[in-house]
Amino acid sequence: MSSNSIYLTREAAQTLSTEILLAAGLTPDHARTVTGSILAAQQDECYSHGLYRLLGCVQTIKAGKIDPNAVPVVDDAAPGIVRVDANYGYSLLAFETGLPKLVSKTRQQGIAAMAITRCYHFSALWPEVEAIAETGLVALAFTPSHSWVAPAGGTKPAFGTNPLAFGWPRPERRPFVFDFATSASARGEIELHRRAGKPIPIGWALDSEGRDTTDPTEALQGAMLTFGGHKGSALSAMIELLAGPLIGDMMSAESMVFDEGAGVTPCHGELIIALDPHSFLGGGVAENLQRAESLFHSITDQGARLPSQRRYEARDRNEALGIPVQAELLAELERVLAELRR
Repeated sequence: MSSNSIYLTREAAQTLSTEILLAAGLTPDHARTVTGSILAAQQDECYSHGLYRLLGCVQTIKAGKIDPNAVPVVDDAAPGIVRVDANYGYSLLAFETGLPKLVSKTRQQGIAAMAITRCYHFSALWPEVEAIAETGLVALAFTPSHSWVAPAGGTKPAFGTNPLAFGWPRPERRPFVFDFATSASARGEIELHRRAGKPIPIGWALDSEGRDTTDPTEALQGAMLTFGGHKGSALSAMIELLAGPLIGDMMSAESMVFDEGAGVTPCHGELIIALDPHSFLGGGVAENLQRAESLFHSITDQGARLPSQRRYEARDRNEALGIPVQAELLAELERVLAELRR
């Protein structure tokens, strides 16, 4: 927590977020699911996906790109597939609506997929795979965004930040979870650097002339870079295909065109795959999950950190302290709420 931050009670943070979203025009169900994701990220000190995202939500709603009243429609598409049409609403309510059927199909089939289409997805992916892993299933999630990211060897945007996430259930422990963009950084991280007047590391982005830059403003006007060169580039292309043409939704460049210069939250699809260890292993579940634990211990016993460990530590720390928020952001959000109420 930075020196210019304060703690809000969870109730106060929830009220602030909910009131902003309701005043902006969202239905109570959308406001509830969006607030849940935002507060989870804020408590875990993932600030790029926390309360700061309310500013983008308000902008997106004001631009008229999202349907604030959208009701997700679930389609039982096939024995191992559930489709959820978000009807141009936020993805979070669509995920919540389709999750019970995804879990049920996975337990019946051993593996199942959920395709969420025509959704606006602004949030981190880890809350979704963590929720699935908490049911005892293994989860993968993929989504494109807007074409902000250049392919390896290129200088012009072709990909989105294209995150992927993975969740693995652990007996009597929080799940093993990772969630990362295939870009060198999340776009929100660059925006937070810009807001704070801080330079970004070399290797995150290029300026509009295709040159390396540490200026976050120039980076936002140029092209972001993939992590790991050609490896991150290939993974990003895979995610474009899995969460785009495979499910009949837009790739990042198409989503950018659909945006029509509004500069709001990307509209696209999301693919989630769930696997049931019991179906794969039968009576060998406990033994094999314990083998997985030996892998995790081999990492932590030498002082290395598991993905999500820092988040879980922040979650536990802030459970008692409250929700940390920068004073400047809190003041900005309060101004936004006051303006929406006029």
